[in-house]
Amino acid sequence: MFTGIVEEVGRVARFDKKGKGGFLTVEAGKIIGDLGEGSSVNVDGICLTVISADASRFSAEISPETLKRGIIDSYRPGRRVNLERPLTANRFMGGHIVQGHVDASARVTSLIRRGDHADLRVLVPKEQMGYIVPKGSIALNGVSLTVATIRREHVVVALIPTTLRETNLGDCRRGDRLNLEVDIIGKYVKTFMEAYYR
Repeated sequence: MFTGIVEEVGRVARFDKKGKGGFLTVEAGKIIGDLGEGSSVNVDGICLTVISADASRFSAEISPETLKRGIIDSYRPGRRVNLERPLTANRFMGGHIVQGHVDASARVTSLIRRGDHADLRVLVPKEQMGYIVPKGSIALNGVSLTVATIRREHVVVALIPTTLRETNLGDCRRGDRLNLEVDIIGKYVKTFMEAYYR
């Protein structure tokens, strides 16, 4: 489990597709000392299991399901990626519950700068819109964000200077895809209500 509070922005060293899956290697600094074989790490909102690590980089195997739902297939060397270690008992729950289980990709339709802040607007697949509410939480590329407004299938989130500076969301361009995870609590509530009224 994660919080959506990015600890470090790493860089993709390489992504090798193998069959329907693949292998991802990421360069990291701050968090690398806590990573070893079998460790979990959140990369752009995707929970991955480390298969090897050294003093400056780690590698993880990517499943076909992850490639299908997320954006890893678009990764190129040098791309900046958001990194977070799993939540531990001695850390504050600063964002919201982020599982690292990507639901779909959202497409950037605009990033409008407003001084040192910005409004990020994304197009969300219809299947996910039922889990998103104004002032609720979503994760984009693993970043915990509060929904500012909803307009049909578009969701707008406000990015503060810290988010722009310490994550890769400030790199967004129109047409880019982002990993989307909707709020797990919303999923449970919707599933319960649908079963109850069936």
